[in-house]
Amino acid sequence: MPELIAQPNRITVPGNKLIDEYVGRVNNGESQTSIAHMRSPAGWSEPGQRPEFDEFTLVLQGMMRVEYEGGLMEARAGQAVVTRKGEWVRYSTPEGAEYVAICIPAFAPDTVHRDE
Repeated sequence: MPELIAQPNRITVPGNKLIDEYVGRVNNGESQTSIAHMRSPAGWSEPGQRPEFDEFTLVLQGMMRVEYEGGLMEARAGQAVVTRKGEWVRYSTPEGAEYVAICIPAFAPDTVHRDE
């Protein structure tokens, strides 16, 4: 039977970033995939990380900067970025951004492996 996700679960994180998880460990106990609507203010950034999941990011508004070993890319509204598990990446939103992030398997704090 299909499962209706009536509303997301708001996950609070430092730096004024808003995460509304629709599918995932927090909202409905899903461990295979997580789908979250994110809103990051201008100037937001997070430490580099080497996650144990693939991440598919669709930028809806603004711009997301993605640093990776050997380079840097910027994804704007209407573009997407795919990062693979085990790759080092660092995300930031110098201008602010709204985006959807899909992680396979589902995001879990202990599988991100952020830089110190």
